[in-house]
Amino acid sequence: MRIGSGVDFHQLVEGRELWIGGVKLPHHKGALGHSDADVLLHAVCDALLGALSLGDIGSHFPDTSPEYKNIDSKILLAKTFALIRAEGYKVINIDSTVCLQLPKIKSYVPQMQETIAGILGINFKDVSIKATTTETLGFVGREEGLVAYATVLLDKS
Repeated sequence: MRIGSGVDFHQLVEGRELWIGGVKLPHHKGALGHSDADVLLHAVCDALLGALSLGDIGSHFPDTSPEYKNIDSKILLAKTFALIRAEGYKVINIDSTVCLQLPKIKSYVPQMQETIAGILGINFKDVSIKATTTETLGFVGREEGLVAYATVLLDKS
């Protein structure tokens, strides 16, 4: 068994869509990034890669590559999972936390769980997604950015 952790940060700006956990959320700001800037999927990718010491998301999908410009992060997660499968591992479970002041994501969590579970071939109940605010403190509290943390457990297939 192997465990990995991942974290990702993105700035929030006007004029961008907000994607979290593979789900587009209605909000007046979106995450800024080379891809669709899905902070949760990026943290999960890093956790998966870290569990097997395969580097990080930036080494596999560089933000300098036109190939990944505005790419759907669900594709990045699927490509990351293919690397994990090639090493002979499967995902047991994921535990994650998204830190943002707004929007509230509770009603979207089941759809995020289903999306992630579908890509990784696991049960949606094996994908935990929690959310918290920073009580208006810091860049997250001022709605300047958002953060996601993810921990994954892998086992040999």
